[in-house]
Amino acid sequence: MVEGEELLLAVLNSAPVIDGKPTDALEPAEEGSRWLRSLGGCGTTAEREAVRGVREALHRLIRGDSTDLDALNAVLRDARLCPTATSEGLQWQLEAASDQELAVRVVLAWSTACEELPGRLRPCANEECNLFLVDHSRPGTARWCSMAACGNRMKARNHARRRRAGETVTPGNPTARTPGG
Repeated sequence: MVEGEELLLAVLNSAPVIDGKPTDALEPAEEGSRWLRSLGGCGTTAEREAVRGVREALHRLIRGDSTDLDALNAVLRDARLCPTATSEGLQWQLEAASDQELAVRVVLAWSTACEELPGRLRPCANEECNLFLVDHSRPGTARWCSMAACGNRMKARNHARRRRAGETVTPGNPTARTPGG
């Protein structure tokens, strides 16, 4: 069973844009059900719709496009965390309808990321990308879902744009830019 940040990013990043085309791990239905089962879900149509609703709500919320929490609250409405005392402390057991449990776990993982790593869950800075990242870097300045993919692509675009605009890098100071030709 996939948990925590790994589950959160798997669901958030389940609708990537590949070669300019939106994709969705939840579609077609049979593949979506198989993918949900690989995350520890049951793979029902109701579960797919619950996870899709949570994913879309979190996308909007994290991007700052909306503060509407109705979809998140809808899956949380009938969920409970029940404590059990163990010799090592409390152990929490999630109680939710089977077709809502995975969506509830995603919302719980989002809440944990927001509490433990405030401001570190963010969308990729590449506007053509639909992926998210949790920034674990010390300075908290990670911008791309992947340096190998989006980071290099964005840096190459910026470099090409500067070259077209006639800027050059000043020798000895790669951050200082001067008009050149």
